[in-house]
Amino acid sequence: MELWSKEWLDSIVAEHDLVLFMKGTPEEPQCGFSNRAAQVLNQFQIPFAAINVLADHRAIPSICEWADFPTMPQIYVHGELIGGSDIVLEMYESGELKEMYDQGRK
Repeated sequence: MELWSKEWLDSIVAEHDLVLFMKGTPEEPQCGFSNRAAQVLNQFQIPFAAINVLADHRAIPSICEWADFPTMPQIYVHGELIGGSDIVLEMYESGELKEMYDQGRK
């Protein structure tokens, strides 16, 4: 399966309950929005897959086209795009993120 293909991206979000496509890594974020999203998910205290979109120049355009969402970071819960760092922060603070995660648990 080709890296950044629709099939590969589908498999990543299907394999992991929480996925963060971000600039950099949670340990070394490369933008403030990605940093915020990683910090929120770390506070959530549930393991998540973090995909560094700066590792390959094809990543960002491929992911944005696949998701039909124009920016990074992108956060997925149980395969569903919930949005970027502002949305995940609001959902975390309101309890909606935990509720969404718990409802979709396998």
